Amino acid sequence: MLSLKNLQNIIYNPVIPYVGTIPGQLEPGTLIVIRGHVPCDSDRFQVDLQCGSSVKPRADVAFHFNPRFKWSDCIVCNTLKNEKWGWEEITYDTPFKKEKSFEIVIMVLKDKFQVAVNGKHILLYAHRITPGKIDTLGIYGKVNVHSIGYSFSSDFRSTQASTLELTEISKENVLKPDTPHFTLPFTARLNSSMGPGRTVVIKGEVNKTAKGFNVDLVSGKSKDIALHLNPRLNIKAFVRNSFLHESWGEEERNITCFPFSPGMYFEMIIYCDVREFKVAVNGVHSLEYKHRFKELSNIDTLEIDGDIHLLEVRSW
Repeated sequence: MLSLKNLQNIIYNPVIPYVGTIPGQLEPGTLIVIRGHVPCDSDRFQVDLQCGSSVKPRADVAFHFNPRFKWSDCIVCNTLKNEKWGWEEITYDTPFKKEKSFEIVIMVLKDKFQVAVNGKHILLYAHRITPGKIDTLGIYGKVNVHSIGYSFSSDFRSTQASTLELTEISKENVLKPDTPHFTLPFTARLNSSMGPGRTVVIKGEVNKTAKGFNVDLVSGKSKDIALHLNPRLNIKAFVRNSFLHESWGEEERNITCFPFSPGMYFEMIIYCDVREFKVAVNGVHSLEYKHRFKELSNIDTLEIDGDIHLLEVRSW
């Protein structure tokens, strides 16, 4: 599960420029977490995922992540291959500010890198060099880095299969759909009814042209929807509601930061507390939803539909 708490091989206060060996293989699910601060006189800095540390000839750079502050604030991403830069991919919606702290999370996926800063999704960058060739991290420019850490995933590999079969870690915590593939709409019965302390985890990838999707926790007996989660990407609204006694209630939409973006991988965690559901996306708390449907033990069904590629569902 995506977690920023149990990082490995942490390096504190490295001297910049920093060039160091990555202490493991970059496989799908690997996280690289860099925490630091942008000084007031910074014009740019960069984080490079390199294939070696050679200077002459210069090592290939599979992923060049380069926040700039000089003319207009932006993030430039690129790849250096055979000492030649490719085409730049520029993001102008940048979270980096001078004299402000930051947390960069680079997640390795099968076909791309996914970057979040300060808990907010920022960009996707398709692989131009296979991640298996990356063995070195380089950080350069005017930046103060407090720590570098890694999380090497052990349970992620199967979730990127094009035809997904649930890997049965144990019969208690893996939902078995009626078919070996996750087709939508998806409906499954929870292995035991909802109640305080229960958790549901949904892993998926948002379609590139997504308008929205929904995740519903349902009472199979009454067909009431205790929790309706409906991220709407076309208007950047995370709608929550309940469908009780054959009618919808009042929508809740307040949210600090809309956590979804087209093409991104996500892990949504729904935790049932005594008074409310708590929802986190990619390790960041997103919202609470007070229980309107009080008979928690009657909630026994999960329904998912919409513009996503559903990769894995678990409950415990």
